[in-house]
Amino acid sequence: LADYGIEQAWQTTRGAGSTIAVIDTGIARGPVEFAGAVADGTDVSGAGSADGRTPVGAVDSDHGSWVASLAAGRGTGSDTGMIGVAPEAQLLSVSVGFGSAATRSFADQIADAIRWSVDNGADVINMSLTTNAPDWPQSWDDAFLYAYENDVVVVVAAGNRASGTTRVGAPATIPGVLTVAGVDPQGNASVNASTQGITIGVSAPSEKLIGVSADGRLVVWDGTSGAAPIVAGVAALVRSAHPDLDADNVINRIIRTARPASGPKELYGYGLVDAGAAVSASVEAVSENPMGSLEEWVRLYRRAQSEPRAAEPVAPVDIPALPPADTIDRAGSPLLPDSGTLLYGTLPLTVATAAAILVALGVTAAVRRIRLASRAPSR
Repeated sequence: LADYGIEQAWQTTRGAGSTIAVIDTGIARGPVEFAGAVADGTDVSGAGSADGRTPVGAVDSDHGSWVASLAAGRGTGSDTGMIGVAPEAQLLSVSVGFGSAATRSFADQIADAIRWSVDNGADVINMSLTTNAPDWPQSWDDAFLYAYENDVVVVVAAGNRASGTTRVGAPATIPGVLTVAGVDPQGNASVNASTQGITIGVSAPSEKLIGVSADGRLVVWDGTSGAAPIVAGVAALVRSAHPDLDADNVINRIIRTARPASGPKELYGYGLVDAGAAVSASVEAVSENPMGSLEEWVRLYRRAQSEPRAAEPVAPVDIPALPPADTIDRAGSPLLPDSGTLLYGTLPLTVATAAAILVALGVTAAVRRIRLASRAPSR
């Protein structure tokens, strides 16, 4: 609490007036640390209770309570029990199921969980979960855009190498979310309880954390699942201290006031979170989310969703008139004479034939006269 400026921030605010939705396995009813902290809840897994307060899952049922206790645990009395980063903020418990602990698809659960959280007053959403893959379902586009359009800060864990996440996976890769990496007690990037990637915004403790289990027991645990609610608590403190700031400027204050780390941005983001500076420092305002624009990403990469472009108008073109067509000689029957055959063939042949006939007739007549003359009686 002292190393990350949280006690300093408490001199200004403890998060009153802000609401953190914990989208996880459910915040248990029993622990006294949650007395008066949980304003409402729901179940989107199909396996929990209607108010989201029944832990879901045989393995991870305590996870949601651990996360919530870091964000806004109330303690058990004066200086006793466990206290969270924003102990006067309200919590919303949204229970989701992983694997066989759910009767609905994980993609549908997350989309519904985000919308319910926004509709029920969350101004900060914490998601200590990962898909271990950089891509996300298309249905998440609208859900996350819905959160951004309603001025909600979305804080997401980067994931842990020890659990098989070798690179940042969705939802920590979605533009606009504040992705949190983890560091060890000395402030160095955690080898097992964190991962790396270019989408990391800030870093927070992820080793030797305390958490309140569903049965009220305190446990020690590791992971960016714990680093994320620490930063979500800081976001609640900033929103409480500066209610006029929109989500983009809340995120901007957190990353701009982070303490620089001696390592690449892929490990630490902008640095180690500093709650005191985030609440009280003078930070220049911004007009857009410094963690990127999901709307622009959708426009560029979800091409099927883009509006069709209107066809460009085409100017009329004058085309010159076509020249008159050539005269066509119609083909005749090869059995009928044409003008050429009549003039040069049929007519001369007819004349010659007639002359030959006349000559033949004259010769025949002459021969007959000679024969008759030879047969006359002599006198």
